[in-house]
Amino acid sequence: MDLLSFVIFVEIIDSGNLSRAARAQGISRANVSYHLGQLEKALGATLLRRTPQGIEATELGQQVYLHARNIVRESALAREAAQRSTGEMSGRIGLSAPTGYGQIVMAPWLIEFKRRYPRVVLDIRLENFIDDLVRDGVDIAVRVMSEPPPMLVARDLGAVKYYLCASPEWAREHRLPESPTDLQRTPLITSGGETGKVRLALEKNKQVEEIEVSPTLMSRNYPFVCDCVLAGLAAGLMPDYVARQYVEDGRLVLGMKDWELTIDRSHMYLLYMPNRFQSTAAKVFIDFLTDNMGLSRAIRHSTAGSLPSE
Repeated sequence: MDLLSFVIFVEIIDSGNLSRAARAQGISRANVSYHLGQLEKALGATLLRRTPQGIEATELGQQVYLHARNIVRESALAREAAQRSTGEMSGRIGLSAPTGYGQIVMAPWLIEFKRRYPRVVLDIRLENFIDDLVRDGVDIAVRVMSEPPPMLVARDLGAVKYYLCASPEWAREHRLPESPTDLQRTPLITSGGETGKVRLALEKNKQVEEIEVSPTLMSRNYPFVCDCVLAGLAAGLMPDYVARQYVEDGRLVLGMKDWELTIDRSHMYLLYMPNRFQSTAAKVFIDFLTDNMGLSRAIRHSTAGSLPSE
């Protein structure tokens, strides 16, 4: 058994098949098959089985994967420790963030970090769904959800506030809603759930009212939603960080200003693995993000123990 065989085996499981693992490693599929065969021969057992959907790990393969994943990660940390002796930080950091927040809010931070640490490789994914940070190669994720996953460190960035807004032309012609009842009758552009409906919580004078709306146009890409609202297609419901600059320069006007609007009472969280699974580059990046987000820095634990609650 050698380290490369473990690396390739982990890549096969993470990517779902041999061909994708080969592309990720920059080698041929035959080479991937060879290393898998050598690992199975060394262990004296079958690690993968073929199914109509592709391949899946055997029961032993699942156990070997967990150990192999730790071996691969620890070897990367060892290489990083050796590189640190040269004095300049390096490594790879995977970040996943929602499209709008990533493009509008985080982009200047990411540019500044890359200038400060040019040898660190940033893998930025502006998308709205990541199921498994380790499997998907993500060190840090920003997510909007009602409850964070229990096995990750979750830093609460607060509730996501929404603006109800429209172009001045649309507002003059149609009139922006002034009450929850008006809002339910108003054609809206926003992010839609799987059912095509959006559940809103509206608060005014400490009184909360919940309603459901059915958008006339839905997208999880809020910059696109904003473009549609600016074009005058309908009123829009979008996070304040997406619409704020357009409200300030007059290209969008606000409705229901006395109300505070949230969707599904969701909060935004900064998510990452507990301390002992972080590279030095990831720890520095987390501190950099929390500084920019106005959060206190995480307490570092020198020994493995229970998951930190921050």
